[in-house]
Amino acid sequence: MTTREAIFTSESVTPGHPDKLCDQISDAAVDAFLAQDEEARIVVECAIATGVLFIAARFAAEAQVDVPTLARGVIAEVGYTGDSFDARSCSILTSLTPFDAPARRARRDGSEPAQEQVNAFGFACRETPALMPLPIWLAHRLARELDAARGRGLDWLGPDGKTQVAVRYRDGKPAGINSVTITAATADRPLKKSMVEEAMRELVVRRAFRDEPLKPDAGCAIHVNPGGPYLVGGPAKHSGLTGRKNGIDTYGEYARQSGAALSGKDPSRIDRIGAYAARHAAKNIVAAGLAERCEVHLAYAIGSARPISLSVDTFGTGAAPDDEIAERVQRAADFRPAAIEERFALRERAAAAGAAGFFRPLAVYGQVGRTDLALPWEETDLAAALAK
Repeated sequence: MTTREAIFTSESVTPGHPDKLCDQISDAAVDAFLAQDEEARIVVECAIATGVLFIAARFAAEAQVDVPTLARGVIAEVGYTGDSFDARSCSILTSLTPFDAPARRARRDGSEPAQEQVNAFGFACRETPALMPLPIWLAHRLARELDAARGRGLDWLGPDGKTQVAVRYRDGKPAGINSVTITAATADRPLKKSMVEEAMRELVVRRAFRDEPLKPDAGCAIHVNPGGPYLVGGPAKHSGLTGRKNGIDTYGEYARQSGAALSGKDPSRIDRIGAYAARHAAKNIVAAGLAERCEVHLAYAIGSARPISLSVDTFGTGAAPDDEIAERVQRAADFRPAAIEERFALRERAAAAGAAGFFRPLAVYGQVGRTDLALPWEETDLAAALAK
């Protein structure tokens, strides 16, 4: 029998990456509005470039939020308080537009229809304890360690960074780490290449793989700033936009994802919460032992409350036919937008989250597969019902 081998790569970025900076500002604004008005409706998008941040928001809320001040706080917290891009002096332009929401409160009978046309995808597999694909799991671990290294004496590291992991698969299962790549912004001063590489190996790569079953071996290539010195980084180097890192937010392009942004949207938006509900269903299918790998697809049409389609694909690993598993999922959970809001208690969680916020922590290191946050869509509370 022929052995099938392939390499799959996924990437993650640190909080200082311009796209993720925009996501954090957008979600911080959502949190701020929901903290004052639990029933707020809001959509926030940001664009950032050298010296300039543009924020566009539409909202229906009984709230007063100083959006520019909030944005400056996020930028400073991420680490941009220097000459290249400074939270205190960057220009902030806003377009803040109130609107009248047709229904301020989601109808508790669940009849409020979807307001957007959406294909929402959820995925789970047995490659990691969180039931996430291994490449994106490892890329996130590296990105976390890269950002943390700034507090371990590496004052020459900037907030902007990117990580990439290439996993070697054999017959569909992870068999080794082919390569690791780190792009780290450094201070605008001469640094020895060997010093940067050694620091990244010891303080980032070694720490990230410390508790992982698969580790880089002698055959694994480790690349540090392979394109040459990466000076300054951040908005002074390249622009950013809310919702441009959907692969990083979800499955590292290992599985399908919607083209819609997740960040910057309140819980009424099915393009956001539909992705959470689909992930919840897929994870519970795998947790129930019904499949080794699973994708759940929810299709929504504007004006309809229930998804017009719910399908399951177990890629030939199912313990039951895919159609039967889909029927079990439909019996176990209600996928109408208002029902998802209520089941996950998203507005209540956001209102009670405090200064840290509920949605802002999701803006970096993935919105699914998080073991560091108590997220309702990561619970396996449906597994027992699905297994019957």
